[in-house]
Amino acid sequence: MARRRRPPRAGALGEVAPLRIAAQIGILQLLYYVVALLLMIFTALIAGAPFTLDLVLGWDSVRGDNTNGWLLAFVWILDGGLCMAIAIVALVARSKLVPDFALTIHFLHLLIVSLYTRSVPRTAMWWLTMSVSAALSVALGVWGCRYRELQPVFFGGTRILGAGSTTSAGATAAAASGDAAGVENGDPPQGDEEMGFARGRGRGRGRDGAGEYEMVKLQPPPP
Repeated sequence: MARRRRPPRAGALGEVAPLRIAAQIGILQLLYYVVALLLMIFTALIAGAPFTLDLVLGWDSVRGDNTNGWLLAFVWILDGGLCMAIAIVALVARSKLVPDFALTIHFLHLLIVSLYTRSVPRTAMWWLTMSVSAALSVALGVWGCRYRELQPVFFGGTRILGAGSTTSAGATAAAASGDAAGVENGDPPQGDEEMGFARGRGRGRGRDGAGEYEMVKLQPPPP
């Protein structure tokens, strides 16, 4: 007997089309370097230092023995941790896919930096910066996606989930006015949907308008 395959976990990458995954990764990686380029240019202008491509694609500038190295580390954390988390929430919007995309972005950056400099980064500050950036991106991305997933859903212009005490109070008032109008017309008050019977006595139609009902007093079982 053939062994049954284990079903993939919910939200796994296998449920998404490969071309869509590649397109999303490409867009996120492009945004990663565009934001990094803008931040590095702004930082170089503020610091009065010349801008070079090594600030974006190099690793030796991110070091812990000078102020500029700490400043560049903060810029990379701002780019990869905060900006990429916002981009992932906007493009992916699935909390279970956030770690895959966030780690892929930083892994591709490691490959690009290694190819550009022809060496693997050797400063501990660079590795610490990328680790903090990836962790922050995952944490903020998961939180943002879950917050977005828990937002009320609209269907036909009506909020499905409760919108607060105001909506509940309005619904209660509308139900009360409907019951009062029914009593004036000779109809019994509306029943409770969960209990399945009407409040009051007499004959009438159910809330759905189908079938008649009658209140019957239950007799206790004989001893």
